[in-house]
Order: sequence, then C-alpha cells, then structure tokens
Amino acid sequence: MQRDAKVVVITGAGSGIGAALAKEAARSGAQLVLAGRRAEPLVAVADGLGVSTGKPILVQSDVTTVEGRRLLREACMQAGGRIDILFNNAGVVRTGPLSGMEEAAIRAMVETNLMAPLLLSRDLLPMLRRSKHPRIINVGSMFGDIAFPLFAVYSATKFGLRGLSDALRRELKAEKIGVTYAAPRAVRTPASNEFSALIEPFSMKLDAPEKVAHRIWRGAL
Repeated sequence: MQRDAKVVVITGAGSGIGAALAKEAARSGAQLVLAGRRAEPLVAVADGLGVSTGKPILVQSDVTTVEGRRLLREACMQAGGRIDILFNNAGVVRTGPLSGMEEAAIRAMVETNLMAPLLLSRDLLPMLRRSKHPRIINVGSMFGDIAFPLFAVYSATKFGLRGLSDALRRELKAEKIGVTYAAPRAVRTPASNEFSALIEPFSMKLDAPEKVAHRIWRGAL
C-alpha cells in the first residue's frame, strides 16, 4: 500500500454494489477493508481485484451485532487506525404486505439498513477524524424518496437512512467530515431476486451494479 493511499471501508462487500465499489476503490490504489457476513464471497471479490492492488483486509462479520462491529473496528486498526471513506452499503430487502410480514424480516431490514449504519458511523468516527478528507457514504435507495406499496418496511428504513445522512452532514460539517447519501434505483443484484415478480408490474428499470458503483465512487472523491 502506498503511504498516501486512501483507506476505504465497505460493508456488504461480498456482492452487488459492494463488490463493484471494491473494484472502483482498488483501481485507485486504496487500502481496502471489506466486510461481509460470509467469508467465501469476500475471498472471491478479493481474488478478482487484480495482483496490482494491495491485499485487502477481509472481515467476516455481521455489522448488526456488537461483536461484528468490534471485529470491523479491529480490522480498521490493522489498516493503520485511519479511515478516509466509510461505505455503509450492507442492506437487506424483503417485500410483501405488512400484514403478512414476519417480525424477523422486519427486524433484519431495520437492523441492517438503518441501525448498522448509524452505529458504525458512531463507532468509527474517531478513525474518520484522523483523515484529512474523511467521508461517510450511506448507500440508500430511491425507495427512500418514493415509497412503493409492498416495500413499506424497506422504504421506512431508507427514509430513515436519508434522514440520518442529512442530520449527520450538518452535525459533522464543522469537523469537515463529509456525509453523502446515494440513492440508486433498483439494481441488478442477488437482492433483486426478492422482488423479481414486481419488476414488470411496477415498471422498474434495473441498473448494473458496476454502473451504480462507478457513479457513487465518483461522488465520493
């Protein structure tokens, strides 16, 4: 790793937008800290980054748990204890009428899509403060601006993430810590299989994760 390389942390890095963001960051020469719930996809992403990049630090952790966030903090310390860009990207989507949705599915979305970014931002602020140009990127969704039927809980979490981002942007402005809320439309990832039956009825357009990640990365610089 170059001495002036950015330290980039990405949650949900094993697939979709997270994996594509890892490739974008690797091309810039960044030191990557990649987190995900399963080890195998993280290894596959790391193997696909190319030999010219520095070796990423892989963290198998569930960031909805205290232990998972502790493991990620420790991994960031291995990267030098400084974070330049934190991508709160991990997300869960479940669809269907609220009346029939199980509590476990509701909790999974609230804890992953909203609580984890909130708590990680809090926990990693000391390391972000050590950067010259720190930034938090919260990966949201257009469902955080437009609430669709059958997406009630998911939309609620993304509306909450947007509110968190707006408030943190103002709160951290004096410390020159930037906060960005990215709101892509539907993306062609494994998560989109959850609502495949709704794509045609709702006239959804799905973007490639690489296209979305490229735009998010450009906005982070």
